[in-house]
Amino acid sequence: MIDFPIADLFDDSLCLVWLERHLHPAGFVCPACGSTSRRRFRAQGYYDAYRCRECDRYYTLLSGTAFEGSRQRPATLVLLLRGITKGESTARLARELQLSRQTVHTLRQRIQTNVNDNAPTDTMNGQTFEVDELYQNAGEKKYVTSRRERSAASAREQTEGSRHVRQ
Repeated sequence: MIDFPIADLFDDSLCLVWLERHLHPAGFVCPACGSTSRRRFRAQGYYDAYRCRECDRYYTLLSGTAFEGSRQRPATLVLLLRGITKGESTARLARELQLSRQTVHTLRQRIQTNVNDNAPTDTMNGQTFEVDELYQNAGEKKYVTSRRERSAASAREQTEGSRHVRQ
């Protein structure tokens, strides 16, 4: 399978808008007091830093999220989320995004912990539910195969004798 740096193909400004919409669905507010009144404090890296006009707290778009403290490009974070939801391995994501495996592993653990902590625990009330099948036990086979069955012990004994050279 070919790996290539796919993050270079994405526009960071569009990914920044996407992250803001999905990381802060109720709106981008101060994590301390919830105020929407802020001033741009400074441009740093890919994420502008803000100061709240109410409580004077310093925060960025990633504050209070699983990506807090991360210095990754917005496109990299979007692609990381995409890869995790698709079930890509940590090693493959690290190669494609040109990150260390430890960085991808740490971010993946934070995301999975966040998802587990925020999963609904309420009992579902209703008469109709939709379920995806993960595992279904098919039970015993209806028909026995017609070929002659060989025991595992006799198969092992037969192969062991052919592997060893006698002196």
